Amino acid sequence: MNAIAPSPLVLSTRPRWLSRPGLYLAWATLALLLLAVAAPGWLSPADPLAADARLAYLPPNTTHWLGTDENGRDVLTRLVHGARPSLLIGLAATLLGLGLGTLLGVLSGLAPAWLDNLLMRAVDVLLAFPDLLLALVIITLFGQGTSNLILAVGIASVPRYARLVRAQTLTIRHAGFVEAALTLGRRPLAVVFEHVLPNAVQPVLILACIGLGGAITAAAALSFLGFGAPPPAPEWGAMMAVARNFMANAPWLMAWPALAITITVIAITAIGRDWLRRSEGRQP
Repeated sequence: MNAIAPSPLVLSTRPRWLSRPGLYLAWATLALLLLAVAAPGWLSPADPLAADARLAYLPPNTTHWLGTDENGRDVLTRLVHGARPSLLIGLAATLLGLGLGTLLGVLSGLAPAWLDNLLMRAVDVLLAFPDLLLALVIITLFGQGTSNLILAVGIASVPRYARLVRAQTLTIRHAGFVEAALTLGRRPLAVVFEHVLPNAVQPVLILACIGLGGAITAAAALSFLGFGAPPPAPEWGAMMAVARNFMANAPWLMAWPALAITITVIAITAIGRDWLRRSEGRQP
């Protein structure tokens, strides 16, 4: 008996999300995270700092879905309200690193050879240090706190962006449309802002989206080490720092913020990689 070939009509009616469920799940996760950042009270209206010692160390149950911590605070509530500082710290650090890296990369790409070599050797020195170690050095110099945490993670990412923007600038500065603009009498500074800078930064923005996940992880790691928001702030890294003292009798206190960080980074990285793949597909 001959096998019946699948109907093209049946295949065409398949939901689009079934072709790439992971990517659509990543977008759904990102939408949920943005809702938690913008309006955490909609997802969990309770007070994340409200303590009740009688409810301490409750495992996940129908009343407290993710259990309670050492002070009887609802873990789900603290996890939802902790999304805002955790994500905003990573986003602010990424924007800082991207801004400073872009400025340094464009300056190096347009500068004379001696200045270009000097700037890139300084960047190479910074690249020799792991990001987390460099961030620890910066925090040691400037002190603890959320602002210094953003500064440390942002500066640690500057060398990567500077290298990429410099490479793009060296390519674009000799492009035909740039030379044509200069030939038509446009001022060099105007050409930089109108042609060189937008074209140099565009590919780096995609990599910055992927780098956002790394910034969130680095910020959480520094908070875990005690260099971020102090307790009882509902920040994921700080929650893990406190939870390590109660691993024996309440392991869920460590598991939930760690899982939140992992899922967030995977979702952001998946979206960034898809953006990068689409961008490369559009290139001639």
